[in-house]
Amino acid sequence: MASPMTMVFVVAVVFLAAVGTDIASANSSDHRYKEGDPVPLYANKVGPFHNPSETYRYFDLPYCSSGVVKDKTEALGELLNGDRLVSAPYELEFMKDKDVRVVCKKELSKEEVAQFRSAISKDYYFQMYYDDLPIWGFIGKVDKEDKEPNEYKYYLYKHIHFDILYNDDRVIEINARANPDTLSDLTEDKEVNVEFVFSAKWKETDIPFEKRMDKYSKSSFRSHDLEIHWFSIVNSCVTVLLLTGFLATILMRVLKNDFVKYAHDEESAEDQEETGWKYIHGDVFRFPAYKSFFTAAVGSGTQLFTLTVFIFLLALVGVFYPYNRGALFTALVVIYALTSGIAGYTATSVYCQLEGTNWVRNLLLTGFLFCGPLFLTFCFLNTVAIAYKSTAALPFGTIVVIVLIWTLVTSPLLILGGIAGKNSKAEFQAPCRTTKYPREIPPLPWYRGALPQMAMAGFLPFSAIYIELYYIFASVWGHRIYTIYSILFIVFIILLIVTAFITVALTYFQLAAEDHEWWWRSFLCGGSTGLFIYGYCLYYYYARSDMSGFMQTSFFFGYMLCICYGFFLMLGTVGFRAALLFVRHIYRSIKCE
Repeated sequence: MASPMTMVFVVAVVFLAAVGTDIASANSSDHRYKEGDPVPLYANKVGPFHNPSETYRYFDLPYCSSGVVKDKTEALGELLNGDRLVSAPYELEFMKDKDVRVVCKKELSKEEVAQFRSAISKDYYFQMYYDDLPIWGFIGKVDKEDKEPNEYKYYLYKHIHFDILYNDDRVIEINARANPDTLSDLTEDKEVNVEFVFSAKWKETDIPFEKRMDKYSKSSFRSHDLEIHWFSIVNSCVTVLLLTGFLATILMRVLKNDFVKYAHDEESAEDQEETGWKYIHGDVFRFPAYKSFFTAAVGSGTQLFTLTVFIFLLALVGVFYPYNRGALFTALVVIYALTSGIAGYTATSVYCQLEGTNWVRNLLLTGFLFCGPLFLTFCFLNTVAIAYKSTAALPFGTIVVIVLIWTLVTSPLLILGGIAGKNSKAEFQAPCRTTKYPREIPPLPWYRGALPQMAMAGFLPFSAIYIELYYIFASVWGHRIYTIYSILFIVFIILLIVTAFITVALTYFQLAAEDHEWWWRSFLCGGSTGLFIYGYCLYYYYARSDMSGFMQTSFFFGYMLCICYGFFLMLGTVGFRAALLFVRHIYRSIKCE
């Protein structure tokens, strides 16, 4: 009979397959139109170009809005992404080889002129969707040539032209551009009559409908940039792997000498005093302090590792194609909910192996260890977004849905996993007996302390991924599109390998110095890469980006803190698991009385 954990895992796989299929074909329409049919055009949001999290509804700016504006029903992922689509007050019908022109007149008051001028000064852009194809454009421009700041001219683009390509009865591509000859001067605070013009020109193309999203994948990075990207990643990975292999060879030779030495000592004199890591064989498997907290961290890290693997699987099969709105956020929420049983099972199983008694408290700690800080961060940032009246603020109904998912899916699976872990009856496998009283740890130099060891442990894995971090940050906190998931997956595998090895190496040096408290140290050393990533956040924000303002700063550092904390738990678990395998192996290979 399959174990409860296996059943949970199978259910997760089946559900993910269904979700992946649903996400990949999220649009039920066949995108086929007849001559004169209206093609859905939705206005999404506006906001400062350099602050991707600070977005507002399109009609928060006083655009011409004649007609009825209706909100589009959106999925959970779209709402989490900050999308708030509304129907545009004008239509661009499907017209083959014809030009379309829509005019909308509006008189702007002094307050509305000031509102537009403020938006133009902050480089506001707009985003729309035409037949699910994204459209961008700036709302205006500032004339700064040879002028003092108080003499700048502020111009509003009145005419937006769309070039639309079609193949038979389907829309293939759309490009938007502002007409530089039709501007409205908004420099002075006075009423202005503006005639907004939206025109479209239809052209035929032979690009098939199935490849209409390839444009966005190819435009994310130029071919020259892609070659540099590949070269940088390969160069970094080869350097790190060579260094890792060099250190691994040294460690293997040292271990081999240790085995020969200890075998010779056993044959020569039974009463000879033991030294090195064999000397502490009676303490090395002594259970760590704060075992409930430790096992909760291992359980949460295991869940986050599983979540990351599933996300990579969906990415590699093409689910997260460009501008599949909210697909990534939907997958994150669904997969995290479905894998909570893994966290409960792992934490409780390890806790019981470490002879813990209060498994219910351990299970509660596991459930809140990652979700608790994430929830508190979300509450603060959502409050900030509400104060700014930004679309980044989640509607009350969406928050209720997330709470229901956590209550009806995450929590029950966590409890079921915990019960399965408690009933697994697994015992901790230790090749050496633990003595009744712990030995005193000898005085160690400062560089063998926890913080210096964490600094050494985090640097090498971070050096393997820091090049890729720039491209990820430019996508998440910028306007580039990340599509090269194969590179990212390779880097992730290297990150795991390097993290595991460096943790094993530092654990060996710690045991050789007769320091037997390696449990927490291995977890902290493995997870220390998360601290380096957060340090990179500081560098990226101040040196590589133009983000500014309280809201954007709060969102960047708040959510990156949660992401780096997740990396800390995940890589800490990888480091601990690798160290545990290593310690068991070396003590199983020698004779311990």
